[in-house]
Amino acid sequence: MQAKRSFFVLPGRLSMLAGILAFLTFIVMQGTPVSAASHYHATPSWHSDAFVRVVHASPAAGTVDVFVDGSKLLNDFRFGTVTGYVALSAGKHRIQVAPDGKGRAASVIDETVAVEAGVAYTVAAIGTKASGFSLQAFVDNNRTADGKAKVRVYHLSPNAGPVNVAVGGETVIKGLTYRNASDYLSVAPGSYTFKVTAIQANATVPVSATLKECTVNSVFAVGLFGGRPALQFVLASARSAACDD
Repeated sequence: MQAKRSFFVLPGRLSMLAGILAFLTFIVMQGTPVSAASHYHATPSWHSDAFVRVVHASPAAGTVDVFVDGSKLLNDFRFGTVTGYVALSAGKHRIQVAPDGKGRAASVIDETVAVEAGVAYTVAAIGTKASGFSLQAFVDNNRTADGKAKVRVYHLSPNAGPVNVAVGGETVIKGLTYRNASDYLSVAPGSYTFKVTAIQANATVPVSATLKECTVNSVFAVGLFGGRPALQFVLASARSAACDD
């Protein structure tokens, strides 16, 4: 499954303009290539493999290297980046995240995760220096109904507080909190403007996206509200597994 990524970048809150965020940019990019390792399969199978993508959502970690079972998976992995899905053999795997070029011994995250065959996962590197760094895993459902698209929001901003998401004047996601993902919204293909509101700050930003038929779309809220790196919304789109049946 190939992913496309778009970036919705928001500046930090300035002085008395606490309730205003500017919608700055919308850049469509191809999915980041992922280097091969022994635990990744050249011919993936839903019967024996899981499918995993990685999100760098830790605003304090800087550029990092990611290791899986001792092998370097990602080099120079930058904040706000989302990889495409890659096949990973079912079972337990050790994931280490270290500052760029420092090696596994300098890992700020060192965790073992278990994945099941036939399941798609999003694994996010999250945290701050104050809270510590960790991984947050989500189980994804990358199948759509005929003629539909799906969208889901992942709240990975440590200080934005709960958020609501509205579209067409209707609030479709309420009170989504940090380290959680919303339910999937099944929608007709088309262009949408999702209004994301940080409830505590009473600040709303429009996030525009064109959702194509047979795609599963993920909106990641990453970064710091009123800080650096600034809060941004990253859109990743993957082809529905149902369309390949």
